[in-house]
Amino acid sequence: MTSFRVAALQMRSAMDPAANLATFEALVREAAGSGAVYVQSPEMTGMLVRGREALFARIVPADQDPLVRRASELARELSVFVHVGSTAVLLDDGKVANRSFLFGAEGELITTYDKIHMFDVDLDNGESWRESATYAPGDQAVVADLPFMKLGLSICYDLRFPQLFRAQALAGAEVLAVPASFTRQTGEAHWHVLLRARAIENGAWVIAAAQGGKHEDGRETYGYTLIVDPWGRVVADAGNNEPGIVLAEIDPAASADARRKLPNLLNARDFALPAVPQAEITA
Repeated sequence: MTSFRVAALQMRSAMDPAANLATFEALVREAAGSGAVYVQSPEMTGMLVRGREALFARIVPADQDPLVRRASELARELSVFVHVGSTAVLLDDGKVANRSFLFGAEGELITTYDKIHMFDVDLDNGESWRESATYAPGDQAVVADLPFMKLGLSICYDLRFPQLFRAQALAGAEVLAVPASFTRQTGEAHWHVLLRARAIENGAWVIAAAQGGKHEDGRETYGYTLIVDPWGRVVADAGNNEPGIVLAEIDPAASADARRKLPNLLNARDFALPAVPQAEITA
């Protein structure tokens, strides 16, 4: 296979996992019916629940999660690769992981990825988030070797840490997955430019399925699901925050071509930097 079709799902997940699962399934079926062989959903596909008590009343371990089970079944039934961008799963120690699941076209679990960087921020207008108060961060980067591409996995806030994507590109990733639920405030400012930057600096495709709109738990997410080519061109853009699918044709050879023209992965050099006292580094 040279070029192939991919789909990124835009959702507006609410607090009811069953309702979100129904929406997810309908969109996966639509994407597969449109010829996609790889389908990516956004961060927190299973539910978006801001309150800790409400979250713990709904989550279950991964091996009991209906979304995880159904994603595997859909992959097998439709013969597509299904990438659950992430969902919250209960860990053995009582903490929570923000975890991606990637299933092969026979329904097999290829890999998982736990979000590494926690969204602990204080934004304008009193918007504040502390993911580390609930979620356990991951500590392993992941590159999945699929039959038609090498895929680097990330989740949302990871986008702001270019060293993760550079490591994946150096490990051979031709496509970078960035499922997200960017806030409206940060998305309006940074979503398009950051995704294009990660594509350009790594000579890689970027597929970014997004949450969008006003959610049941009160938050607002930006939407604008994107697919960007290795030269930094936006080849598909949802253009709004409404639920739906975004489709594009991907040719992994475009990654090699971009890296041949601008071989910054090969041209990088080690360098020294005098130590800066920690007190001088501000948030």
